[in-house]
Amino acid sequence: MEKNAKIYVAGHRGLVGSAIVRCLRREGYTNIITRTASELNLINQQAVEEFFKTQNPDYVLLAAAKVGGIQANNTYRAEFIYNNLQIQNNVIHYSYLNGVKKLLFLGSSCIYPKFAPQPMKEEYLLSGELEYTNEPYAIAKIAGIKMCQAYNSQYGTKFIPVMPTNLYGINDNFDLNNSHVLPALLRKFYEAGQSGDSTVTVWGTGKPKREFLFVDDLAEACVFLMNNCNNSDIVNIGTGEDVSIRELALLIKDIAGFEGEVVFDTTKPDGTPRKLLDVSKFSALGWKYKTSLKEGIEKTLQWYKSQVGKNTIVCK
Repeated sequence: MEKNAKIYVAGHRGLVGSAIVRCLRREGYTNIITRTASELNLINQQAVEEFFKTQNPDYVLLAAAKVGGIQANNTYRAEFIYNNLQIQNNVIHYSYLNGVKKLLFLGSSCIYPKFAPQPMKEEYLLSGELEYTNEPYAIAKIAGIKMCQAYNSQYGTKFIPVMPTNLYGINDNFDLNNSHVLPALLRKFYEAGQSGDSTVTVWGTGKPKREFLFVDDLAEACVFLMNNCNNSDIVNIGTGEDVSIRELALLIKDIAGFEGEVVFDTTKPDGTPRKLLDVSKFSALGWKYKTSLKEGIEKTLQWYKSQVGKNTIVCK
């Protein structure tokens, strides 16, 4: 990407989008286009059409999506499939119609089959049954990946579908009703320590294993791909390492300084037993993550503390 090229980052206020903007600015890109949800409703086809015609971006990084953890995915099933389909259909289609040079579409590791062999290779997509709790979101994201590949095949576009693992970091969503497991636990342990609580309850048995990537590392990976990748192949982005939810909870407990007991509520769902990405394809291109889980959680907690009492800690 040329340093002065017009680069549209969709979803720039979210976890991933804000990290991408930070990365682009660090690397000297000077013409970054952003729009808030109130300025541009990506669900509205006419609004997206008008935006692309008037702004005519050279490159697009599509980080806008409706996202959440197990509870949010299972509760708002209709919203997760409708909103995500609409957003990606509009942005991908009008990127094609307006001659965008390259687009990066962010999928998610949770769209792999529930019982996919571990670690999960890119070719395992659509090889088995999905996890029920996030099926609507997964189906929408799979449609986005297939849409990128179909447009590349028929129209010769350069739309890159990527599959990031579980993400966390600055500008994460800490709303306890809608957030993912890591920020939810971080907030629970921090607030419990501040309140002097004796216990913190964690959903499930603690046995499922998850992989976590600091979002600023993902942002660097995305910019790397925009500069070095031109094909339709799905690319996994992660660390290639995982921890159990129990191990994660105990790590966050120590980092947050909570001295009480951790209780696992086994009446709550565990979700997918394990989610670990095979990142050998991306590693072969010369990229590797930089931030350890401990360091990333420490940075996230520091940012969270600075935001307590502000609107940034609720669901965006």
